[in-house]
Parts: sequence; C-alpha cells; structure tokens
Amino acid sequence: MLGIMRKYKQSVIIKVVFGIIVFSFIGTMFLVWGLGDRNSGGKLGYAARVDGTKISLEDFQKSYYRIKNIYEQVYGRSLTPEMEKQMGVKKMALDNLVDSLLVRKEADRMGIKVSKDEVASAIAAMPEFQKNGAFDFQQYQQLLRSSRITPDNFESSQKEELLIKKARQKVKDKVQVSDDEALQAFKKQHDKVDLQFASYSPADVRKEIKLGDQELTAYLQSHQEEFKAPEQISISYAVMDPAKVTAKLTVSEEEAQAYYQKNIDRYQGKGGILPYAEVKERAKNDALKAKGASQAYEAAADAMNKNMKGANLAAAAASLGSKVAETQLFTMTAPPASLAGETELIKRAFILKEGELGGPVETAKGIYLFKIRERKPAAVPPLVQIRNQVELRAVADKAKELAKKKAEDALASLAKGGAGLQLGETGSFGYTATGEVPKIGKSPEIMEAAFALAPGQPVAKTPFQVGDRWYAVKLKNRQAADTTEFQKTKDQLKQSLLPKKQQEALDTWLKELKAKAKIEINQQLLAD
Repeated sequence: MLGIMRKYKQSVIIKVVFGIIVFSFIGTMFLVWGLGDRNSGGKLGYAARVDGTKISLEDFQKSYYRIKNIYEQVYGRSLTPEMEKQMGVKKMALDNLVDSLLVRKEADRMGIKVSKDEVASAIAAMPEFQKNGAFDFQQYQQLLRSSRITPDNFESSQKEELLIKKARQKVKDKVQVSDDEALQAFKKQHDKVDLQFASYSPADVRKEIKLGDQELTAYLQSHQEEFKAPEQISISYAVMDPAKVTAKLTVSEEEAQAYYQKNIDRYQGKGGILPYAEVKERAKNDALKAKGASQAYEAAADAMNKNMKGANLAAAAASLGSKVAETQLFTMTAPPASLAGETELIKRAFILKEGELGGPVETAKGIYLFKIRERKPAAVPPLVQIRNQVELRAVADKAKELAKKKAEDALASLAKGGAGLQLGETGSFGYTATGEVPKIGKSPEIMEAAFALAPGQPVAKTPFQVGDRWYAVKLKNRQAADTTEFQKTKDQLKQSLLPKKQQEALDTWLKELKAKAKIEINQQLLAD
C-alpha cells in the first residue's frame, strides 16, 4: 500500500485518500489517548479551547507526531521543517483534534448512544485482536499491555469513536440524490457543448494604458514596500590576523596530545581513527593555530573592552598592530568587495547601534572590530528617480485589471447578442474531469460552467482566468444526449453520486458546527 502511495503521491486521488486516512487515524488516536483534563489545560497550558473544553498540549503533540509519521511513511523520507510547514502538518493535527471534539459534543446533543455490546462487537472485529479469524482475549490483553493502555481506557475510547461514527452516519443517512440531480449528471456526462468566447490578456490591452505623474504617484504611494530602497551603512573596521600571534607561540607535546584527544574525529583514515604517532606533526600545527586564534580573539576582546567607553576604534586597532579601513555605503545583500563573504560581520554590523564598537567577529580572514560611520535608513526614493521602474510595474498591474474588466464587459455584451465582439469558438466537445477545453486550455472551472449553461441561460455569470488571459464564455449550442438510456442507469448513477454529496453534507455540517462554536487556538503552536 505504501509503495503505491509513494509512486502516485502527486495524484489528486491519492491526496484525497490520504486526507481521509489521516482524518480517520486522528479520530481514533484522539479518542484512544483521550482529551486529558476537560476542565483544565494542566500546568503546560492548552493547544485549543472549544466552548470551554480544553485540548491539552500533550494531545496536540501526540496528534502532530502521528500525522508526521504517516507522511514520512507515505513519502519514504523524513520531513524537513520546510516540508512540514508547506504541508501544514501542525495545523492539520490541531484542526482534526478540534473537529473530533466538535463532532463528539454534537453526538451527545443529538442523543446518540453506544451500548456495551456495540463496543464489544467493534473490538472483536479488529484484525489486530484476532487469531484464525476469531477474537483472542489473550492477544487483546497482550497488545494493550505492550502499548501501555488499560482495557478500560481503550474500551472507553472505542465507545467515543463509535459515537462519532454514528453522528457522521446520521448526517450521511439524510442525504439523497434526486432524479433531477441524477438527470443533470447524466446530461453532463453525455451531452456535447459548443462555446463562443471573447478573451483578453494584459499584453492585448497594454497599449491602451496611459499613466501620468498623478497616477504614478498614487501607485507609488500604495506600493511603497515594493519600491523601498534597502537600508545602507558604511563602516570603519580593523582586522587582526591570528597568524601574527601564532608566529610567536609554541605548543608542548602535552598540548598537542590534548588537542588530538579533544578533536580526535578530525584524524580519520580509511581504517578509522589514525593513531597520534602518525599525525603528530599535523596535530601540533593544528594545536598551534588553535592556540594562536584563541589568544588573538582574547586580545581583540581586551582591546575592545579598553576602548569601549569612547568607541575609539583607532586606539583599539593600534593596540593590536592593525590599521583602520573604511567602506562606502552598502546594503546587506551587496557588501563592498573588501568584505565579500564576511556574512557574520555584515549581519552584526547592520544591528549595531551608532556610536558603539562592534566585535570581536572571527572569520576565515581574521578577527574584526568595527563601528558604524553612517547609516541611511530604508526609504522610498522620489518618483523622479524611479519613474521608469514604477511605470513598468503600474502599467503591468493596470493591464491585468483592464483585461479582466474587458472580459466582464464582454459578458454583458454577450448577454445582449455580442455585437462588435471578436469571438472564438471551441467546437463541440464533451465533459472531461481534467477540464481540457478546446481552444482555451485546461480549466475545470470553465468545464463545469459550460455544462451548467442552457439555452435559457447561455452566458456564464463571471469571467474565467486561464493563465494570464481572461475569458467570457457563452453557450452557442448544446447537443442533448438521448435520455432513454437514463432510466436504465438512473439508480446506478444515483449511487455513484451519493458519496460525494454525503461528503459535501458532512463538510457543511462541520463548517456549521465550527461557526457556532467558540474556538480559541494557541497560535504559538502553529508559529513555532
């Protein structure tokens, strides 16, 4: 099963199935491990609160790690923090806990009951507790003990799970597919349609847009963040070369051996760790460099502390035998050539306050002390300096708006006959779930709308965007299929439509429960 899911993990069907698996699993897990204290969140606070009932942080963590484990099994790899964030694993874990609690509360309100016999039958039917196709009480107890779950807790959780299943089933049982719904589905599957359409892209209408200084100024004001020049600084700095200190030092045999032992993982050979005798000279050189770097850093820190009060960089540099250099203004992402690659230094410089000494910062080039010469805050340049840039962006945005507006106007014109419009035609085509519309492209939205159009209402209610182009569509012709076959397949068609309609009813029901409930989410859990 996991192999199949990994192979087709990008499939829409697999994604839906996976969602169902997760929802079902979380419902079971949530009930197995319980809600914790329903009247308090414990000493560690709570993950969420639903109408006063708290979901504990412990339950959230269990939910989160189990969903994460499912994803890792499906994808066959560990999830990176970026993947987790993209998939919304934490939000999914918390949402499912909230959903399960809401459904359970509603089941109580609906008066749904679960008997002991129903719980016993459900447990007896679980394959995990069976031997040779029959329930085995000894295996049941053994598995619970190995999972550190008491029979009372497990049976209580199964009772609540059955309660939720009954509530969901009660909602589903109310759903029916009418003859008219079945007929409409039959027509969608067998009819053919031919559309007329008018389309507009930003490139088509760009030449129509003329913007003066007033419009460009207004655009710049409403898009300031997009044009803001980044903060700039210039610094004075002194860099100390640890090699100058190292040249005056020596290391003893004991110091070299101590360094070797402390950093033994650096001395790997093909057969493992190399003995000290084989790397003696290398270890001595490494120990000498480390000793020099340490003393150089201490000297730089001492020079900085002695000159901190007056922020006297020149005096600090002189005491280290270094000279002060200066830079011109630069941004964080475009440092001067003399500081190329000095990421940590640049980062520390941009957060340093003016009038203070910064450092020491140790890099491959040496140990830096520095101070701010000038700081130029981030600001929006005047229009005259960036007019071309603003005009290009403004025209592009206005062209997008105009393309959509023209498509909206075309819809109104199509409703009156479409005189003066340049229209294209799709030709006759049938319904496809992928949404491939001839002459237009892939658009499930247009496909659905096309087969909802009829001679009495031939024009779509809204324009549709496909890529960067907007389409106004109108039904030119609909070739109706012979409905005599419908009567033969009506019942089968109703059954095929029922699951989707039931799921839609469940989704609507849950949405209504959420709308009526007071739900407080610990947002810090999702932000971490």
